[in-house]
Amino acid sequence: MHNLSLFSQLERDHIELDKQAAYTVWKVKNGKAGFELFFEKTNEIREVKQKDIFTQAIEKYKQKMGL
Repeated sequence: MHNLSLFSQLERDHIELDKQAAYTVWKVKNGKAGFELFFEKTNEIREVKQKDIFTQAIEKYKQKMGL
């Protein structure tokens, strides 16, 4: 287990985006939301770098969850 306060802000942001992506894919896979949620959540992110990280994480979790 790692103490998140020891990570840089960039690393903490990356972890948070990864968690959000996993939850977003889970919601779609389990019928809690439609595929438009991917677009909505991606558009909520303002910074291009963070948007790229989120999009890559979405694709990773879609593959892992068979979506």
